[in-house]
Amino acid sequence: MSDEAGPRSVVAEIREAIVRGDFVPNQRLVEADLSEQFGASRATVRSALAELATEGLVERVQNRGARVRAVSIDEAVEISEVRMVLEGLCAAKAAEHVTRDEAKQLRAIGKRMRAAVASGDVLGYSQLNQELHRGVREISAQRTAQDVLERLRAQSVRHQFKLAMHPGRPTVSLPEHLAIIDAICAHDPAAAEEAARAHLRSVIRALREVDQSGVRRIP
Repeated sequence: MSDEAGPRSVVAEIREAIVRGDFVPNQRLVEADLSEQFGASRATVRSALAELATEGLVERVQNRGARVRAVSIDEAVEISEVRMVLEGLCAAKAAEHVTRDEAKQLRAIGKRMRAAVASGDVLGYSQLNQELHRGVREISAQRTAQDVLERLRAQSVRHQFKLAMHPGRPTVSLPEHLAIIDAICAHDPAAAEEAARAHLRSVIRALREVDQSGVRRIP
């Protein structure tokens, strides 16, 4: 049996490296280097890059191979507008399906988010932010929306990180997240959807403000 990493594994590995920021926007993705890094053949890496190009994470440059696709602020706003609809749908579905144990887990995340903001733990809060959104998507059981949202998150991850690091942002988004949790735990789909949409409207405003201010600009 070959020890070579399979195509699906390599796609997932490269995707996660982009999401984590190991590969930055406009960075060249050299097949030979990736082949060695992920223990896969050149053909497998080439196939993985082609799939990631269809997801919008990678772009092919004529005569120069592949590179991580840079997402402009305008595109990040568009992505957030699409997320607003889908996150609202997932929040509403989560409010319909949430169990007692799942509600308890959401409230525990909310409690940890409060503590992170109170202690100034920005990175910890950012991680909890992602954990909450992922938890809501999972509770919703809306598989199609989950798949689309995961791809959109990966495309805009650099802008999300820049926003998370913006001074004062956690204190703004905390009550927005708590409102989502409260509505879902109250089994109120309409309130949950509106809370999620309100949060994404806030994200869109903040993205524009941070871009205009030039604070912590990330290449």
